[in-house]
Amino acid sequence: MGNTSSLLTQYDIEEVQQYCNHTFSQQEIVALYGRFCQLDRNGGGFVSADEFMSLPEFAVNPLSKRLLRMVNGLNFKEFVGFLSNFSPRASLQQKIEFIFKIYDVDCHGRVTFDNMLDIMRDLTGQYISEQQRQQVLTLVLEDAGYTKDSSLVLSDFMKILGNSGLKMEVEIPVD
Repeated sequence: MGNTSSLLTQYDIEEVQQYCNHTFSQQEIVALYGRFCQLDRNGGGFVSADEFMSLPEFAVNPLSKRLLRMVNGLNFKEFVGFLSNFSPRASLQQKIEFIFKIYDVDCHGRVTFDNMLDIMRDLTGQYISEQQRQQVLTLVLEDAGYTKDSSLVLSDFMKILGNSGLKMEVEIPVD
């Protein structure tokens, strides 16, 4: 499975399904393998940041720079594992853990007000002022029982986003 020129076997498919907690069907995994092979232009078995940036939907995503640190150098199994966070079959906890990793840029298990503000800057660009971003974020944190000085851990994210009706899904076209 390391070499993209090889065919995907039934064993490979089942291994990938198990790795991603069965968030994709066998047909979806085969379709994702085709997409992975298209992205892996040099056939090395890994997808680089540049290859990911060749995807228009990835390149225009305001969080693409943050996501690149998570996707650079993924093999096929890791690629599907990454995408499993966007599967309709992924649990809410899995989705929130993924979001937490995006916010926790230094990977120390805590998210600060400044980390959240950086994400808001990426998402809002010039559409709202810095003062408005800070006010909105302060209100959201206060509504959840936190302050601007709080350092949030994963369980805090679960508390804040757990009842949010979070939708984070992509459809995998299957031929």
